[in-house]
Amino acid sequence: MSGTAGLVIPCKAAVAWEAGKPLVMERVEVAPPQAMEVRMKVKYTSLCHTDLYFWEAKGQNPLFPRIFGHEAAGVVESVGEGVSDVAVGDHVLPVFTGECGECSHCQSEESNMCDLLRINTERGVMLSDGKSRFSIDGSPINHFLGTSTFSEYTVVHAGCLVKINPLAPMDKVCVLSCGISTGLGATLNVAKPKQGSSVAIFGLGAVGLAAAEGARIAGASRIIGVDLNPNRFEEAKKFGVNEFVNPKDHDRPVQQVIAEMTNGGVDRSVECTGNINAMVSAFECVHDGWGVAVLVGVPNKDAVFMTKPINLLNERTLKGTFFGNYKPRSDLPSVVDMYMNKKLEVDKFITHRVPFSDINKAFDLMVKGEGLRCIISMEE
Repeated sequence: MSGTAGLVIPCKAAVAWEAGKPLVMERVEVAPPQAMEVRMKVKYTSLCHTDLYFWEAKGQNPLFPRIFGHEAAGVVESVGEGVSDVAVGDHVLPVFTGECGECSHCQSEESNMCDLLRINTERGVMLSDGKSRFSIDGSPINHFLGTSTFSEYTVVHAGCLVKINPLAPMDKVCVLSCGISTGLGATLNVAKPKQGSSVAIFGLGAVGLAAAEGARIAGASRIIGVDLNPNRFEEAKKFGVNEFVNPKDHDRPVQQVIAEMTNGGVDRSVECTGNINAMVSAFECVHDGWGVAVLVGVPNKDAVFMTKPINLLNERTLKGTFFGNYKPRSDLPSVVDMYMNKKLEVDKFITHRVPFSDINKAFDLMVKGEGLRCIISMEE
């Protein structure tokens, strides 16, 4: 065990005290891990839109004070009772959803939606005892998504930690623990385009570009990017997107435009915006007989969309996906290996870097819509 095992560790954390206000660097105390928990030293973290969404308090029940952050990479500092899959010194990715290995979802080859460790945006405490592992002067600070990586040390359930190749550069692969894998897996694991096929990607943010990267890796010949912001088109070329459609440039539904471009529709589409109209377009733009549309973007929980049943009866398939259908602990090591083997290009997703003390700059960049991923280095 490490020299700090079993002890409270004081460290720096960026604490959100209230919605939409800059994070404040605080000295927090991080308690030791309990049964089936791991305490890790965070080396690099990045900002994902989900952090921004809950920091702005657009989620159902705002919870403050809170330590955000869920895309990260680091090293195991100590482990709690019963932890056998990772050991002190292992390089790990924390993930916002987990894999207990025992529930019906984990036992199923088809699902990654673990009953025990499935994403929970409203819980601010650990599962084992309903308490936080973070405190300031004895007052608890809420966790976020079971990860809370905007802290030099954090405590995570062992089922939400992925042991990775120790040779993988943590300042690159940290982005694989959320958005990039979500988009990549939506294409490779769910849409499954064939070599030479056509794929439409709706929304060219980080997740959409990761879906395009999946289409590039799969060997799709036509990758059509659909976005309302033409400024995104040039950047998207790096990810294999070779045709562009801006719905604002047309006076008819974009699905009709795409169907005309592709002689009846694309073979696959991936929707990454969460916009209801885009979902309908993504489904209705796939070819009858074999077309598959995959929904990735998360809409309002009460949202409803309409399409004609004949669209399904004419042998189009509509699918949904969560985290790209990757089982975190089982599957993410192979995604890291895809990067190490130069099959998956990760560097092009990283557009900015800041030291931990400048974490609010990462928020500013995302609010302005600048760049894709900003890496925050914990060791300045």
